[in-house]
Parts: sequence; structure tokens; C-alpha cells
Amino acid sequence: MNSVDEEFISQCLRKYYYEYFGIIDIPSKLNRHEFGYQKPNSPMIRHIQLQDAAELRSTLMQELPLDVFLSSARYLFPSLPMAEKEWQDADLIFDIDAKDLNLECRPSHTVQICATCGKVNNKGCACDSPQIKDVSVTCDRCINASKKEVKKLLDILYDDIGIKESQTEVYFSGNDGFHIHVHDLKFLNLNSLERSELVDYVMCNGILPERLGMKREGATSLPQLTDAGWPGRFARHMFGSKTARPKEIKKITADGYARFTDTLKRLSHTLGACIDSGVTTDVHRIFRMPGTINGKSGMTKMACPDIAKFNPYKDAVLINDNKVTVNALCPIPFKLMNKKFGPYNNKDVDIPSYAAMYLMCKGLAHRV
Repeated sequence: MNSVDEEFISQCLRKYYYEYFGIIDIPSKLNRHEFGYQKPNSPMIRHIQLQDAAELRSTLMQELPLDVFLSSARYLFPSLPMAEKEWQDADLIFDIDAKDLNLECRPSHTVQICATCGKVNNKGCACDSPQIKDVSVTCDRCINASKKEVKKLLDILYDDIGIKESQTEVYFSGNDGFHIHVHDLKFLNLNSLERSELVDYVMCNGILPERLGMKREGATSLPQLTDAGWPGRFARHMFGSKTARPKEIKKITADGYARFTDTLKRLSHTLGACIDSGVTTDVHRIFRMPGTINGKSGMTKMACPDIAKFNPYKDAVLINDNKVTVNALCPIPFKLMNKKFGPYNNKDVDIPSYAAMYLMCKGLAHRV
């Protein structure tokens, strides 16, 4: 990102944080969290302690950061080095990202950008740089697949773990995924190992055939459709109905323990929620602050109380629509605010600021 692009983005951010500061989700104990931020082409600055909302507003307006972060943990001394912060507790957060779902559509809307010269898909790139990054222009299929994983996760949290719906908050990450925040006091003090066990459960990792009634010497009593937890989930998925259960049991147990085990391993990816395990288990991680801009897209990390109706390409686009001229090299069409853009092949175009910022954040356009 060049200096002209940086100036344009700073102008957008100044207007954004002036107009939309009120939608930022500020925790009641802000001064117990570690604050951090990152400006374009700059390293992340962290280990900051802010006292209140007024200091947060002042920092955002003065620094105009593209990315704003806050720790999931609370510390006695948030501004000290990690070993000296004195960890108190941490919120339980799950991350679901379309890039982790191995979707067939992904390659069709992903481009490679040379990190040295900025050329897209090696067009005109003569620097022979090994630093190539993948950039995705996320599609509706990616978002819908991510939504399904969110629903799957919430069902497990509500039905199996006993978390109440009122104790969860779902946020669009601002790019191509979702963050699920759990506000249940009994999870705050879980350490990394305990969170790892919870991760294994929601991902359906390591479920043994014996737990489902399948032993090496043969099937004993496979689960009923009404059983709680993974046994019931397995039964409902495999058998479908009570009347079909006997026939399906014969089919899945006919080839013995080893084949049943293979079937169970494959099913774990279907039944379990696809989450980023490292995000949940890291009790020192800093997360994008809800209500702030995602520097990978220029869109906002937004709360979405009704995820089924939530349209990120409209609901999370809050940058202004002032027209701006950019040189765009984006071979993939995309849609924002119900308007279609692209494909662009090294073309000067007049587009709304929100679309220009989206492309600039992805390295697919430059200000003219």
C-alpha cells in the first residue's frame, strides 16, 4: 500500500470512527484488557492499557488504526510484558473462517499477489519474489457455509454444554468468517488445556467407537435418536428415523470395528463444528474489537443477532459512498451494497469509497 492509498484510508477511518464510535462494543473493565492496533505498512503496537471509552476514542482519532484489537483476557497490569501482566481470566471465544472449510469454490475467487511488487497472478511480475500471498474475494457460498458452521457450533453449545442463548454473541469478523463470544462466568477461568478439551468436544475429535456401542467383538447397543450429546447426534445423522434404525445398524456394523471406526472419523468432520482450535485455546490472544474495521476488507466486525438474515456485504459496509478514482486489478467480480463491481484488468474506475477501500485492503487497487 503506497502513501497515497494510506492517506485515502486514513480519511475514511477518520470519518468512520467519528460517526460510528458508538457501535464499538467496549467492555465494562476496559482498563483490565490489553489494547493493540496496527496502521497500514506498520508493525502491530500492543501492550497498551486504556482507562476508559474517552481514551479509546482519543486513540482512534489520533492514530487512525486500520486494525484495532483487545485481549480476551483480563490482567492486573495489561501494559506490562506478557510474563508480568498477571492473568486473571479470559472470555471464551470461537473463530469460524471460510478459508478453513476446504470449499470447492475457494480457488475460483482467490488470486495470488506478489508481496514485493504487488502484481496479481504474476501478470507483469519480473521480480521473481518467493513472497506470494493468497487473497480471496469471498463469495456467498463461503459466507453461507460459515453460517452453517456457526449454527452447528451454537447447537452444540446450547444442547450439550448447557450455555444459554442469551450468553452468546455472534459477530461477523469483517472479512470471511464469524466470531462467537461466550459470556458465561463459569468458563472465564478455564486454562488452555481445559479449553482444548472443550474444543475437542465441539469438533467431535477423538470420539471412540466404544462410546457409541461398537466394540471390537461386535456391536452391543448403538445409540438411540433421542440420546443426548454425540451418541444422539450420530444416531440422528446415520439412522434418520426410528424405523430405519435397525436396517442402518446392520449396514454400518456389517464390516466390523475397523470400518466403523473409519466411518466415525469421516463423520466427525460433518457432525463437529469447524473452528480454529488455536484461537479458543490461546488465553492471551488479542481479538479484533467489535465495531471496528477489518483491515483485510474495510468492512466492520459487526454483531449479527439474526445470522440467517445477516448480509455482510451490505450490513457490514459502513464506509461512505463518496466516489473515488482507483486503478483496479481485480480479475474477480464482487458485490457490495447490492452493487456489482469488476472484474477489472488494470483499469481506472470511479467507484464508491467503500468499494475502493475494499480493493485497497486486499491489494487489488491503488488510488489515482
